[in-house]
Amino acid sequence: MFSGSIPALVTPFRNGAFAEEVFRAFVDWQIEQGSAALVPCGTTGEAATMPKDEHFHVVRVCAEQAKGRVPVLAGAGSNDTRVAIENVHAAQDAGADAALMVPPYYNRPSQEGIFRHFAAVAEATELPIVLYNVPGRTVTDIQPATMARIVQAFPDTFIGVKDATGQLARVSEQRAGCGAGFTQLSGNDETALAFNAMGGVGCISVSANVAPKLCAEFQAAWAAGASARALELHDLLYPLHVAMFTDASPGPVKYAVGRVRPDFPGELRLPMTEASEASRKAVDAALAHAGLV
Repeated sequence: MFSGSIPALVTPFRNGAFAEEVFRAFVDWQIEQGSAALVPCGTTGEAATMPKDEHFHVVRVCAEQAKGRVPVLAGAGSNDTRVAIENVHAAQDAGADAALMVPPYYNRPSQEGIFRHFAAVAEATELPIVLYNVPGRTVTDIQPATMARIVQAFPDTFIGVKDATGQLARVSEQRAGCGAGFTQLSGNDETALAFNAMGGVGCISVSANVAPKLCAEFQAAWAAGASARALELHDLLYPLHVAMFTDASPGPVKYAVGRVRPDFPGELRLPMTEASEASRKAVDAALAHAGLV
C-alpha cells in the first residue's frame, strides 16, 4: 500500500486555527507533484498540539481532498492503549486508509508492554497499521525481536514500519523477522538512499513538504534501478534534509514551505517556535542549491 515519497504533512495555522483551504490546496499540490501517499497529523504536522476533534478533522479533510488518488496514513498513536484504540477508530471513520502509530511514550513500557499495547489495538480495530519507531522522541524502542513478534501475531494488521532509529542494520533484521513483504519506510530523509539500498521501499519525508517533485523523482529513480540518478538527486536534496533540522522541527520546514508556496502561513503552535535566523539562512541556501528558489 505504501512506497515511494510520502510527505509527513505540515499543518497550516492562521490566527491559531486550522487553515483548511490552504491545506486542501497543499494536498492537491503534493499529489500533482508525485507524492505517493500522505501522512496528516504526525510529528511534523504538530499533532501534539491538536485536540482530538481537530486532529481527526484534519485527517478527514486530507482524505476528502485526496479523493482516493493516493492513500492516507493518519497519525494515531498514544501512550494510553485505550486512547490509541479510540484514535484508530477515529482515523478509520475520518477516511484514512491506515494508521501510523508510535509505541507508548513517556511511560516507557517494557518490550512485553509494547507487544501487549499493539496486540490490544489489533484485537480491537480493523484498520491496517504502520508502526513508527522513533526512540529519539518516544524514548521507547521497538526492538527487532518485538517487532517480529507483533507482525507474526497480527500479519494482516501490521503492514509496515516507519523506521527513524537511524540504525540501517535494522532493515535487514526486520526483514528477517517480519518477512520480505513487510513494508519498510525510512523516517529520515538524509539516510533514505542507504535505507533503500538495505531493502527499504520509500521514505516518510519532511523534505517532501518543500520539494515533493524532487523527492518523488529520487524514489522513482531508485525503484527503477537508476542508482546513479538517485545519488545525483540525493546530493541535490541533502542540504535541504539537513536544513530541516537546524532548529526544532517543524520550524524550519514551515519556513521553507512558505518560501516555495507564499500562500502557506508559517505560524506554529507553542511550544514550537519559528526557525532562528541561522536556521533560515541554512534553509535559504539549501533551497537555492536544489533550484527551488
